[in-house]
Amino acid sequence: MKVVASWSGGKDSCYAYYLATQQGHQVINLLTMMMSETKSNFHMIPSGILDAQAEAIGIPLIKKTTSPQTYEKDFKAVLQQCKTKGAEGLVTGDIYEVAGHEEGWLGRVCKEVGITPVKPLWMGDTKQIYLDYLKTGFKATVVRTKLDLLGVEWLGRVLDKKFYDDILKLGNVDPCGEGGEYHTVVTDGPTFKKKIEIQETQKHKLDGGFGYLEIKKFKVVPK
Repeated sequence: MKVVASWSGGKDSCYAYYLATQQGHQVINLLTMMMSETKSNFHMIPSGILDAQAEAIGIPLIKKTTSPQTYEKDFKAVLQQCKTKGAEGLVTGDIYEVAGHEEGWLGRVCKEVGITPVKPLWMGDTKQIYLDYLKTGFKATVVRTKLDLLGVEWLGRVLDKKFYDDILKLGNVDPCGEGGEYHTVVTDGPTFKKKIEIQETQKHKLDGGFGYLEIKKFKVVPK
């Protein structure tokens, strides 16, 4: 099936895209909803890094700037455009239903547009998903945290086995960050023809109790 992959730039969307291709789906586009022309929604990943990710894996990226007030309308409009180009499904990295997101909002949107949700991670055990993700060889770095659960010292950490062990020790953070405890940016992996090197960052404390790793400088290098 030809599909468009919802692409946050983080580990879950990347892993879901990867699994979808392993299942035989053809990903014809990546789709990122943007909070501005320069940053993605939620993860706040720089536009240039999103472009570098798409170039590295060789799949065209669609970026759509939106707002909380127009998000659904904008999202459906982009999906409709993808459908006219041949997309039959939407790949998402959702694991659990959050506030009705999956079976309520997302299921309804896909039904209204007339495409099929593809959910490779849906209802999986998040400990196993994390460990299976590590085996793929994708590399991800923490770029956002909920500060009441993960302080600024967690920003910039690479997802590896030690990160997993440290998260489990806390006891109140999902290993995959399914409660929004942390977000990541993927910089390398088995489908990347080039890799992204983060060279300069700055840690910030944002309003609302969030930590944010501003990526001030990066480069794309051969593997």
